[in-house]
Amino acid sequence: MENSYLIILAVLFGTLAATVPVFMALFFTGLIGLVWVAGIDPQIVIEVLYRSMDKFALIVVLFFVLCGNIMTTGSIVEKLVKTANSVAGFLPGGLAIAGVIACGLFGAISGSTVATVVAIGGFMIPALIEHHYDESFSVGIMTTAPILGVVIPPSISMILYAMVTNDSLEALFLTGFIPGIMIIIGLSLYAYFFCRKKTFDTLKRPPLREVLKVLRESIWALFLPVLIFGGIYSGVFTANEAAVVACFYAFFVEVCIHRDMKLKDIKRVIVSSAVTSATLLVIVAGASVFGEYLTFEQIPGKIADAVVTNIHNPYVFLLAVNILLLIVGMFMDIISATLILTPIFLPLLSQFGIDTMHFGLIMTINLGIGYCTPPLGVSLYISSTVVDRDILFVTKAVLPFLAIQFVILLILTYWADLVMFLPRLVYGP
Repeated sequence: MENSYLIILAVLFGTLAATVPVFMALFFTGLIGLVWVAGIDPQIVIEVLYRSMDKFALIVVLFFVLCGNIMTTGSIVEKLVKTANSVAGFLPGGLAIAGVIACGLFGAISGSTVATVVAIGGFMIPALIEHHYDESFSVGIMTTAPILGVVIPPSISMILYAMVTNDSLEALFLTGFIPGIMIIIGLSLYAYFFCRKKTFDTLKRPPLREVLKVLRESIWALFLPVLIFGGIYSGVFTANEAAVVACFYAFFVEVCIHRDMKLKDIKRVIVSSAVTSATLLVIVAGASVFGEYLTFEQIPGKIADAVVTNIHNPYVFLLAVNILLLIVGMFMDIISATLILTPIFLPLLSQFGIDTMHFGLIMTINLGIGYCTPPLGVSLYISSTVVDRDILFVTKAVLPFLAIQFVILLILTYWADLVMFLPRLVYGP
């Protein structure tokens, strides 16, 4: 390894270890690499920053962030949970199963794990404990289920992945439906068998009239995912336009129909969404400078050559990638990791005959699991705040549910046809 590479690695890991914000660590490392090591004119860095944010695909991210904030401010979240309760609340572990289903429904609108764990986890964890569910079980299932926010489309990380690989975003979205359903089923089955012999409270089976009443009250909330995906795959509008339509629809429902959002709340929601979106854009900008340095030094190509020389079996390669991504997810957020690692792995995929969309789904799940792994798992800290417990308690609580997700990850890793079934069905081989 060249001395310059060692210096760059030392700067990157040194700044991260010093708790410098990730976007600044990436930016300064890339800046040093381009200007000091590669001898590039500093003005080029300014052009890189501008180009990184001047991407039409980022509009999808911004508007889905806004849509998620609208829903958490209004009553859409409450109605989604109420609907899930009416469907599964009477089963053993029914309230927990309802929480998992609600995470899936909310994820199909927000595209964010953090938003899902705040909105659904913050609501369901106290509700589960209040109904005498085991505290560790309650925290574990409602900390891990929000991974559905990035697996079930629209997924912010998938949007960024498609932006780097130039894959069809609509086709990439389709890879997330079957894995999302598998996660819902896996967690729900665990909840059912875990709670079947316990004394946790279960709701009475609601009469059909009451179920229909709940569905009628929630119809506007339930129609939002139908509007998004129906519009995209019927060709009425693109994924970019779907994000805008979803925001307008959510605003209209909350202000004019549910009337749970006041006009004075609109400014606060928009400002909050703008701050979140700006944070994402800053991360994109910082990662782009570091990515420019990697590209200039042809580091992805060198890594590809080294990997191909030492690993000849695609199954071994995928196993190694899974381990690496799980480790990366422990220390880096999904957005930064996606933007940095995708250009590195991209040249390797064709060497091993791996579909880029299949790999995008694998990367998304791996890094999504990182939200629930110490030391930097954001979901762990959010849940620990909800129940006022230390991070060690929450980490132990999530272990059984992470094991389920690991098994599903391995199935999806080595069964590519299952992941690619819907994209091939809709768009052909």
